[in-house]
Amino acid sequence: MKIAKLFIALPSLIVLSGCFEDRRNTEQLCNDRPELRCEQLNINDGQCRLPRTDLIWHRFEVHKSGSDANKIKEYALVSEYKRCLELASQIQPIDQNNVKQKRFDALMHSSEEQERIVSELSLSRSPETLYFLWSQTGDEDAQREFLQMEGSPKLETAEMQYALATFYTNRNQEKTLQLLNHALELSGRSNINTEIFKSLASTYYRENQRELAYIWAKVAESFEIQIVSDKELQLLYGFKKDKFQKLDAIADDVEEMVRAGKYMQSSLPAKFD
Repeated sequence: MKIAKLFIALPSLIVLSGCFEDRRNTEQLCNDRPELRCEQLNINDGQCRLPRTDLIWHRFEVHKSGSDANKIKEYALVSEYKRCLELASQIQPIDQNNVKQKRFDALMHSSEEQERIVSELSLSRSPETLYFLWSQTGDEDAQREFLQMEGSPKLETAEMQYALATFYTNRNQEKTLQLLNHALELSGRSNINTEIFKSLASTYYRENQRELAYIWAKVAESFEIQIVSDKELQLLYGFKKDKFQKLDAIADDVEEMVRAGKYMQSSLPAKFD
């Protein structure tokens, strides 16, 4: 029993040790790099330590490469830190020594940082940035400019085809399916967006293409994305046993193609018996 307790305790000790080491490294980074503005992030507060640390280290990456992609990720990390601060601001600290004020100041800084990042990104015309501005801030001009790129090589990536599909989801189901399938065709082995499986399953189901809906639900399941349980799948689709087996075999083939980065929509049967 003592040995068992030791093995249970060891991971905790390792995690704590890692946290302390990361904290020392982060403090050193802040001391060495005043441009990271760590003092505005309430770095001595025990609350929100993990999202704050992630943000600080990513700010360091942004200073090395201020690419649009890095700035978009910075916006996401600032938003995550801000959400944590909003929750922390509701906690009554034991030590009242300016703790609440410091949290409030950090919260205001986060809001200002979001505005700054959006302002900087607004100068960019890349499709990824236009999609970010449209989807995250509701910028209608960015949406219009993004949609005008439809059919151009600029949107001929897995990520941008999926982004375009999100626009058509409630407008044109056939086009949504076309874009989702093409997004998978453009996907490599290392950039598989599993949200596509769920979207394909639900869209095919709404279009009453139940066989394809089932296939994509099974593909999602193979990627550990559970849409419904196996029992619910059986009840939901109600195929005969031999048809389930045929569809399962097709789903296995589709999964292999997707994992290999060789998926083609044309490989799916056009009709089902």
